[in-house]
Parts: sequence; C-alpha cells; structure tokens
Amino acid sequence: MAKIDWHPLVSEEGIAKIKLRSQQVPCLIFKHSTSCNISAIAKYRLEDDWDFASDEMEAYYLDLLSFRPVSRQVAETFQVHHESPQVLLIINGECVYDASHLDISLQEIHEGLVSANSSTFR
Repeated sequence: MAKIDWHPLVSEEGIAKIKLRSQQVPCLIFKHSTSCNISAIAKYRLEDDWDFASDEMEAYYLDLLSFRPVSRQVAETFQVHHESPQVLLIINGECVYDASHLDISLQEIHEGLVSANSSTFR
C-alpha cells in the first residue's frame, strides 16, 4: 500500500504552483476542516485506500481553519462551490473532478482520472 505524501497548501502562490504542476502530473487538493468528524473520516479513508505512486498523483493538504483565504481562492480559481471536506482533482490547470463529505472516495478519484483521459500522465 502506498502512503500519501501530503504537500501543504498554505498560500495563493501554492495554488499557482498546483496549476503549473498539474501540466505534468495530476494534483489532488484535499480541503480539510480539522474540527469536523466527517472531514477526519474522509481524510482517513483517502489515506487508508491510497494506491497512487508519488509520480502518478501529487496530493495537497489545505487546513481550512488555518488558511481560510487560501480556501476561498481555491474555490474561485477552480470554479467550484466551497465544501468541507472537499477534494479537487486538477489536471492541466483545471478542476476535472470534485467531491465533498462522504462522497470522497479513491474509486471516484480514479474514475475522474479516466474520464479526464489522463493517460498522457502515465
């Protein structure tokens, strides 16, 4: 089983970095509320099921409570409605899949990759 190598997302510059990086490798943003049980469950499920190698997907962790302005900018940049918890799959600078709460699952993320035709990353 692979382990998620979380990259902290703590600034608006980090969002720009993700947009650029997603040109080479799919990037996943996990927006986590550290005070929410549902968010803790969603994070645990991602970490427990994670099967991506580090060169197949980069995972970014955003602590919503500590970085609210960054969270708002993520929603604006990728044109998604803010949810918590939430995952966004970024490919070629665009959000191609998002899910929130207990709809967050690794199987759905894999399906989002397939539907985005991300075979160029493999």
